[in-house]
Amino acid sequence: MPPKQRKIAVMGYRSVGKSSLSIQFVEGQFVDSYDPTIENTFSKIVRVRGEEYEVSLVDTAGQDEYSIFPTQYSLDIHGYVLVYSINSAKSFEIVQIIYDKLLDMTGKVNVPIVLVGNKTDLHMERVVSAEEGRRLAETWKAAFLETSAKANEAVGDIFTSLLNEIERANGNVQEKSGCIIS
Repeated sequence: MPPKQRKIAVMGYRSVGKSSLSIQFVEGQFVDSYDPTIENTFSKIVRVRGEEYEVSLVDTAGQDEYSIFPTQYSLDIHGYVLVYSINSAKSFEIVQIIYDKLLDMTGKVNVPIVLVGNKTDLHMERVVSAEEGRRLAETWKAAFLETSAKANEAVGDIFTSLLNEIERANGNVQEKSGCIIS
């Protein structure tokens, strides 16, 4: 069977590590130089729960509060990775603005999203707590992870997590039942 095609957009404020996360995931290396992205698409075959997926990763240009949400990111995209940096309160604000614009554009209430607090390697400079990130993700009914593209910490988990969210949104994942047999 051919792999399922899944298109994922990686969005967030500038220099939060969108490209670093994308390149770390696809190529397994950390690129330290910062070169503002216009838009890049990466491809990778991933296996989740025994299923093969061909993931197209759209690494987008940094957004800010004045950015118009690009229409092309509301079409044909299966899920979103919204990234902020744990050492930037501004990026945490922007990720919430992107989320609101995203809902306006897609017209959907439940969009598969993983909220990512990146740059955990800079924990000495942390200004956004993990708890704040977790709470925000809960209000969105999104998955939440903290990562370090530099240390390759939990990078693969972002995409595994999002593929699971996408399948759940498509009704392809059996929810675990809440019954406990003692």
